[in-house]
Amino acid sequence: MAEEKKPHPQPPPSWSALRLDLAGLVLSLLPVYADCACFAAVCPQWRAAARQLQLPPLPLLALPDGTFYSLMYDKPFHFPGCGFSGYENVCGSWLIFSRDDGCFMVNPFSRATVTLPALSSVRLRPPNASAKSKWAEGGSVESANLYITWMRINEADNLRISKLILCSPNLVAALVGIGPISQILMCQPGALSWSVRAYDRIEDFQDMSFYQGKLYAIAKDENLLVVNISQDHSTGDPQVSRIGRVIEGDCPTWYDAVFEDNSSACKKLYLVESRGMLLMVRRTIWCQFPEPGGDGKIMGGQNEFEVFEADFEHSRWVKVSTVGDDQVLFLGRRCSRSMSVSQYGLPGDRIFFLDDDEDNRLDYAYDEEKTSFGVYSMRFRSIGSGDPNISWKRCAEMYLAAWLFPQD
Repeated sequence: MAEEKKPHPQPPPSWSALRLDLAGLVLSLLPVYADCACFAAVCPQWRAAARQLQLPPLPLLALPDGTFYSLMYDKPFHFPGCGFSGYENVCGSWLIFSRDDGCFMVNPFSRATVTLPALSSVRLRPPNASAKSKWAEGGSVESANLYITWMRINEADNLRISKLILCSPNLVAALVGIGPISQILMCQPGALSWSVRAYDRIEDFQDMSFYQGKLYAIAKDENLLVVNISQDHSTGDPQVSRIGRVIEGDCPTWYDAVFEDNSSACKKLYLVESRGMLLMVRRTIWCQFPEPGGDGKIMGGQNEFEVFEADFEHSRWVKVSTVGDDQVLFLGRRCSRSMSVSQYGLPGDRIFFLDDDEDNRLDYAYDEEKTSFGVYSMRFRSIGSGDPNISWKRCAEMYLAAWLFPQD
């Protein structure tokens, strides 16, 4: 009788052959960017699955000492290598650093680098602009304080970039100024100089956004301005050709007034694109002045939020009561974004905001030595604190805390 043949044992299936639908389920449970990166690092097959299936990860909270947090993992982590400490601004997934010969942007996720001109290298329009040639529109030196231009601030020691947007691979826009006043500068990545309209009035620009192929800026009076961009015929570099108003603001007149109880309202404005709409978020910080004759500080207190949609057809702001059941607005001076969060099991219709006032724009002090981020519920009109395990001392350069968005 012939000996019965035993079946040869089959090798166990390889993890690299993980089915695409199963890989998607795994990735849906990994909202932390660092975990998604580890998944993609296992093998080429998993890396391909991560590229094909990965959901937009939640933003990281970046601190200028090189510490990063994920909202669903309250332990800090650091990127390997240089650690990316000492940045001076944030733009999407880019950290911006300054040096004597210019600026450069670094993406800590891809390690890509983009160079930008120094703020001391600015091409004027017109090229023969002079600080003495035009103080005010139809005015004189006596009215200079009513009409401040770039020529009045361009050599200031405390000139800085308050907002930077990488609009496209060939266009960078920046708000550059002193304290609350700034001007819009343009350049191409890798260029040797910025471009500025030398005689345009410097405004109290609150924020800027690139929306549906156009650049918009919001001023403190809640006027929405569109920035028309052209090319310099001699160099091909981008430049501002005109700034026009598309929505006239209807700001309440009681802002900045001091009431009988020594309280006052300070205002911050943000521009955020959300679900195909351009939103203006009005944030009110109720401040308490010291008693008359006292030498105390103005203290910041309760926050309130109102959200408005830009109605371009009728040139007006329309107040809305919700940002969407599955949407969260991440607000920051340097970078704001709207994201869907339902896939992560998080409640929506909320606003995550940072206390990230620049030192030269700060109108009030804080009660706490430590600060973090707050959460505002549009549905319940209430403020909650952020993760109690994520906090930092508000000192030195730590006001540069910002949202960093890995998907850019």
